[in-house]
Amino acid sequence: MQKRKLGKSGLEVSALGLGCMGMSFGYGTNLPKDDAVKLIRAAFERGVTFFDTAEVYGPFTNEELVGEAVQPFREKVIIATKFGFREANTALGTDSTPANIRAVAEASLTRLKTDVIDLFYQHRVDPNVPIEDVAGTVKDLIREGKVKHFGLSEAGVSTIRRAHAVQPVTALQSEYSLWWREPEEEILPVLEELGIGFVPFSPLGKGFLTGRINANTSFDKSDFRNTVPRFSEENRKANQAFITLLDRLAEEKEATSAQIALAWLLAQKPWIVPIPGTTKLPRLEENLASTLVSLTAADLDKINEGLSAIEVRGNRYSEQAQKMIDR
Repeated sequence: MQKRKLGKSGLEVSALGLGCMGMSFGYGTNLPKDDAVKLIRAAFERGVTFFDTAEVYGPFTNEELVGEAVQPFREKVIIATKFGFREANTALGTDSTPANIRAVAEASLTRLKTDVIDLFYQHRVDPNVPIEDVAGTVKDLIREGKVKHFGLSEAGVSTIRRAHAVQPVTALQSEYSLWWREPEEEILPVLEELGIGFVPFSPLGKGFLTGRINANTSFDKSDFRNTVPRFSEENRKANQAFITLLDRLAEEKEATSAQIALAWLLAQKPWIVPIPGTTKLPRLEENLASTLVSLTAADLDKINEGLSAIEVRGNRYSEQAQKMIDR
C-alpha cells in the first residue's frame, strides 16, 4: 500500500483509509462484532494504517470495536475519532464546549484502549462555541499528550482559517466524490495554501458510485439513506448517468466503477486520503486495488468532460442535517 502525508503535518497514513462507521451505525443491519474485528485486521494486513471512527457511531460501540481490533498493532496505525455532539447524539445538536471536548477525549481514550488519540476531529462546527475556543482546547489536549493532531469536519473556509491560527489543523474531513465536487471551489485551494490534508468521506457516494444501487434498490428501514433526497427512487434513476460514465472508463481500464471513482480522487491531490467504508472483505479488496489504477491526464479530461454534461439530482443531506454544515 502506498503512503501519503496529510498536508504539511508530517502525519503519514496509507493512501486509502478505512471508514468504520458502517460496521455498527447508519446503514441498517450492523456487522457482528467478531466479523468487524476480522475485517479491520484484514485491512491492516493489506496495508491500511488509517482507521476512522467517532463516539456517535453506535453510539460508542464503533470506537470500542476499533479499539479492540487494532490492539495487536496499535503502534503501527493511526486512529481518527471525533467530538462535537451533545451526549453523543446527533439529534440533540452540537456541543463543542471545552468541557464536553475534554469529556469526550477521556471517554474515547478508554473505549479505544489507547493512551493517545492520533487525530481528533470536531465532527461538526458548533455555532454556539467560538472555533478559537475549540482549537484552544484541543491544543491543550495536545500539550497534555492525550491528542496528537487536530482536525475539522464539514468546516467552511473562515472556520478553517480561524482554527488553524490557534492550533494547526492537520486534516479536514468532508464529503468529496465524483458526485459532490463543491470542495473544489473554495476548500481545496485553502487547504493547499495552509498545508492541510483532506480526508474525503463517502468517496463512493454512500455506495451509489459502486454501480450496485439503482432505482429498484430497497434499503433497510433503519438505513439513513432513506432520509437523503439524493437517494429517492426518482433521483437514483436520474443519477444513473454517473454510473454509465464510470462503467465506460472502467471497461477501458479493466477496473470497476468503484475503483475508477477512488482512483479519480487519489489523482486530484497527493494530500488527499479517501476513507471508503465496507462490511465485506471482497469490497475491501476491490477498494484497495484502486490504488493500482492509473488515470492519465486524458482519462481525467474525459471524466471531467462527461461530468460537465450531468446534473446531480437531489441534496446530499436531509434538511435537518443540512443545517449543520458550516459555510
